[in-house]
Amino acid sequence: MDFLPIFLNIKNSKIIVDGGETIAARRAERALDAGANVMVFNKKLSDEFLELLENPFLTHVARKPEESDFVGCKIAFGTSGDSERDRLLFEMGRKAGALINVADVPKYCDFITPSIVDRSPLVIAITSSGKTPVIARILRARIEALIPPSYGHLADFLGEFRDRIARKIKSSNIRRHFWERIIEGKVSDIFLNGDKALAKTTLLQELEQVQNDEQVEKIGEVYLVGAGPGDPDLLTFRALRLMQRVDVVLYDRLVSADILNLVRRDAERINVGKLPKNHVMVQSDISQLMVDLAKQGKRVLRLKGGDPFMFGRGGEEIEMLSENNINFQIIPGITSALGASAYGGIPLTHRDHAQSCVFITAHGKDGSLELDWKNLIAPSQTVVIYMGLANLEGLSKKFISHGASENVSVALIEKATQPEQRIIIGTLGTIYKKANDAKIKGPAIIIIGDVVKLHSKLKWNSEKKRKEHKMSLQAQKTL
Repeated sequence: MDFLPIFLNIKNSKIIVDGGETIAARRAERALDAGANVMVFNKKLSDEFLELLENPFLTHVARKPEESDFVGCKIAFGTSGDSERDRLLFEMGRKAGALINVADVPKYCDFITPSIVDRSPLVIAITSSGKTPVIARILRARIEALIPPSYGHLADFLGEFRDRIARKIKSSNIRRHFWERIIEGKVSDIFLNGDKALAKTTLLQELEQVQNDEQVEKIGEVYLVGAGPGDPDLLTFRALRLMQRVDVVLYDRLVSADILNLVRRDAERINVGKLPKNHVMVQSDISQLMVDLAKQGKRVLRLKGGDPFMFGRGGEEIEMLSENNINFQIIPGITSALGASAYGGIPLTHRDHAQSCVFITAHGKDGSLELDWKNLIAPSQTVVIYMGLANLEGLSKKFISHGASENVSVALIEKATQPEQRIIIGTLGTIYKKANDAKIKGPAIIIIGDVVKLHSKLKWNSEKKRKEHKMSLQAQKTL
């Protein structure tokens, strides 16, 4: 992050704008909207200032700014486009202790001005750290379309009850849950439908039901959320919504940093990730931790790579939750096999190559692995192996020893759907050496079958999309 995002209180503060064209008008307008006293310095002002000049808090000074003008100045904007004038403004403003922003001159900027979505009192600021302003403007337009102006009125309405609710509900955690219920429930729906009086009555009724903190339900809830194979764009809307509501998140090593960053910022984070033969927490302890946290009244997010019920041990976790009468929700995710095949350009079924597909794991209970090898090598079938990288050599030999040709095509896809995705194509006879030479570390999905041959035909578009996605993620990180 190149800049610290803050919202600055400039009510009744002195703001200087140097320049008289479009950019100067926009800077002056924003400062006036925030309650500042604005002085605009320029011999002439463009027509865009005509309405602004009617504002009693704007003063036009028909000359360049001088050192004495900066006394008491909080912010100074330079928009003249004159390099010498910009330099003097920066020096005079800095000497007076003002924050400086000179348009298109980064070395003279203490801060940058973001694109704004104004739904006062809700304000959304978007920036690309000055690197790609067009991206910020495009995102602003998208957000403008998503958030109707009525949300600003809703924020004003609910703000009227902030102190009253704080006095009534002392616990910050329970108070936050109450607010979420109000904002996401019928009170907001009623207000947005235009009935403010009924919305107020309904809110007060719900508040009255909260007699005191001790009478508020103390048992929390657990959300088992499938995080998918790694690309944040593959999360469901429901998963994103619940990720913003939780008090604590338990996540494993397969959850990408980009996905973890979408979880509510101030939620407690606990890494329960497991590596082969190197467990951070054993499964029984993870399940017990979810129960313990829920009994403390917390909303617990169990964030699992792929899908919770596809070799994710989600079934074991909800068994313990059920035994302890803990409420839970299951939010499915795109399992890694589907993500890997789609982003790798390898369809798992195809009329000319495979009419069935089998998913297996290379990690059995207690470390043992008993598979129906005869059925796995059936013709016109695709086999997808989860967690098989560590046993890749042994798996290949097992397939061959049970009758599969060593020329059967194999794809190994590392970090599927993520910008670092790599695909190794080989056969049962060559894939182990190729993976070893490529220093594949995982996590990885193994696809075995005739469909792998289609990769050479279909890879161009999938690789193109992956590269576009990688560029998109890099651009987003500058915002």
